[in-house]
Amino acid sequence: MTVIAPGEASALPPQAVRPVNPADYRPAFLNVGVIVWLASELMFFSGLFAAFYTLRAADAQATGWPTHGDKIDAVTVGMATIILLISSFTMQMGVHRATKADKAGFLGWLAMTFVLGALFDGMQLSDYAGRNFPVYQDAWTSCFYVLTGIHALHVAGGLMGMVIMGVRSKFSKKFGHHTLPAIEFLSYYWHFVDIVWIALYASIFLLRGH
Repeated sequence: MTVIAPGEASALPPQAVRPVNPADYRPAFLNVGVIVWLASELMFFSGLFAAFYTLRAADAQATGWPTHGDKIDAVTVGMATIILLISSFTMQMGVHRATKADKAGFLGWLAMTFVLGALFDGMQLSDYAGRNFPVYQDAWTSCFYVLTGIHALHVAGGLMGMVIMGVRSKFSKKFGHHTLPAIEFLSYYWHFVDIVWIALYASIFLLRGH
């Protein structure tokens, strides 16, 4: 390898000196957008958690938390939680197949992730139907429905994204390198939703007040 001294660069032929292109070192706009958007989602859920624990600290001293003897089924919801965690694994397997330009493999894992995510939301709706308290009863019930309901909407948004990505990938003639950034973006979102649910499940169903 030839070492070029700082003063010798000007003596080289023009074609041997290639100027630095700043665009080659800039992060992709999609990656920046994903990071900013997920950061805003993190702040949004952080605000919800702050409100939840503030209300819990104020209300639990007087009436306990949950209030009025309300019952929540941590076991059944725990099964739904496991299903959601498995869907995170299947999503990542789909990303792995996409990096190999394996369209059929990606669509198969994506379909499995969609089924698991839909099953999770279905179990959550079933859990709502079995609750013995309305959303307007008190601070506890409001927190329960608002936090879990907003998360359910995020899961539904992820399911819609899977449908769009599945259709786009199926009919794409350049599957692989051109579709991988969007697929990775969808996986980041889905993993984020899973992590938020773990925190929600621990806060609402496991760390109960007395």
